Amino acid sequence: MSDVIRLLPDSVANQIAAGEVIQRPANVVKELMENSIDAGATSIDVYILDAGRTLIQVTDNGKGMSETDARLAFERHATSKIRSADDLYMLRTMGFRGEALPSVAAVAMVELRTRQAADELGTELILSGSKVVSQKLCACPAGCNIKVQSIFFNVPARRKFLKSDATELNNIVAAFERIALVYPQTAFSLHSNDNELFRLAPGNLHKRIEDIFGKKLSRDLLPVDAQTGLCNISGFVGKPEAARKKCSAQYFFVNGRFMKHAYFAKAVATAFERLIPAGAQVPYFIYIDTDPATIDVNIHPSKTEIKFENEQAVWQILAAAAREAVGIFSELPTIDFDSGKPDIPVLDPENEGVAVLKKEPLNPSYNPFLKPVSLPRPEQESASLFPPDDIPAAPAPAPVTLQTGTFYQHKGQYIVAQAASGIIIIDQHRAHVRVLYERYEEKIERKSPSPQRLLFPEAVQFAAADSALCSTIVAEMERFGFELSPLGGGSYAINAVPAGLEGINPSVLVADMMEDAVQAGVTATDAINRTLAISLARKAAIPCGQVLSEDEAAALVAALFACRNCNYTPDGKKTFILLDDEDVKRFFT
Repeated sequence: MSDVIRLLPDSVANQIAAGEVIQRPANVVKELMENSIDAGATSIDVYILDAGRTLIQVTDNGKGMSETDARLAFERHATSKIRSADDLYMLRTMGFRGEALPSVAAVAMVELRTRQAADELGTELILSGSKVVSQKLCACPAGCNIKVQSIFFNVPARRKFLKSDATELNNIVAAFERIALVYPQTAFSLHSNDNELFRLAPGNLHKRIEDIFGKKLSRDLLPVDAQTGLCNISGFVGKPEAARKKCSAQYFFVNGRFMKHAYFAKAVATAFERLIPAGAQVPYFIYIDTDPATIDVNIHPSKTEIKFENEQAVWQILAAAAREAVGIFSELPTIDFDSGKPDIPVLDPENEGVAVLKKEPLNPSYNPFLKPVSLPRPEQESASLFPPDDIPAAPAPAPVTLQTGTFYQHKGQYIVAQAASGIIIIDQHRAHVRVLYERYEEKIERKSPSPQRLLFPEAVQFAAADSALCSTIVAEMERFGFELSPLGGGSYAINAVPAGLEGINPSVLVADMMEDAVQAGVTATDAINRTLAISLARKAAIPCGQVLSEDEAAALVAALFACRNCNYTPDGKKTFILLDDEDVKRFFT
């Protein structure tokens, strides 16, 4: 019987290895930036075309490579980071496996230009699918300039399953941020299709977080600091008011390396128990510095999984550090503005100009229980909440039949009415959200936005990390009646907002709507419009606690039951409950 086992060619072996290391363009960006960091670069520039499908270029001013090193760097398991197995337990560099460059060259066309500062000429090396096309001397700046073109050109199945450009670009931005957050003293830039997404100047960590995520997030951060014999923990955690249902700004770094660790995430979450709503998440940027001998980073080629020798002890230290940061913030004194009005002395000219306290006359026989006291009503009429042209003339059949009569408002939050089969209780805020949401949907379908221009335009700034989606979302916001013009640097001028949003801060409204859309992670036009409509309806709806007149309550109830889906809000919450007569009787049995 003939032998069947054979050695695979290097090109095939490299493609197999590339399947683990290079799964998408973001992995190429990560590996090339890590090499630049290990080379001692103080300035790193990244250029992307078509979300990395066409071109990924990384330029740095590091120490560069010699002609021999440049050729050897594309051989499997060739690295300058380690010499023996013992070096795996003393790692201080980002890379060490010697698989990144050969994996990239196996699935793309690569052009490398590099020069050491002491050399007069550099080296130009061109590869295609692991094969060297040419190698020659060239004139180039000191450092490295590497271009990766047509990724997966020789693996069509892998290229076919790449996601949309928006998704791939978001992954590239995430990989870029993870490295930029570790090295605030290094200058970084990121360009996509000739648009500058980031221009990060050297500075401290807090400034780097502000440059990436914006001033709004940086103002809601609390410092974390714990120095122990086992490990040192530093960084920031968010204030409780910074909690969001879906927070992407959650980072762990160990010895300068990004790490995913669900167990440590629970340690941070314990510091916010009973301080934030259930299911909410707070941002955090945690940096752990420990002895490399106590961790193992050689778990997976992506190097985002790290094993700790003293995992439980680190968990305790991390949880205590987070609690201390939140505790110090919570112990700050607060000012109570509802403690009552102080008595202010007034000048009494008849008493020789002496300041005396003015006393209000009292009626000792007054009894508030002898006659009903009417609640104060807002000055606005029902027409201000529901303009006449927006209320349907013929309401659709409702699932319940309301009887004419008085509408009772309970605690400024619920409207109680009498139905034919019992009692109906309506949440006024949720009901108004449903009404406004369907109204905005109709305006989009009719393409009839009703913008109201601002007397003085207001400015709003979006995080640089969200710039990939900003242009798309801003374009869709115009369908609702917003008018925004770019000012550069992620800032926009708000020139107009939809009519009927009086009393709402335009810059806060637009920033919150953008945050909701970004957190939802939507890219399709219909999904963006639905997210924006829900967000706008929530912000514009009457709040809980607002007192309504009987006419306003009646108008709200009529508008609710004229909706296509009056039972639930757009995000699936009940707008009302019905207690039939049998339910009421059971309460008294």
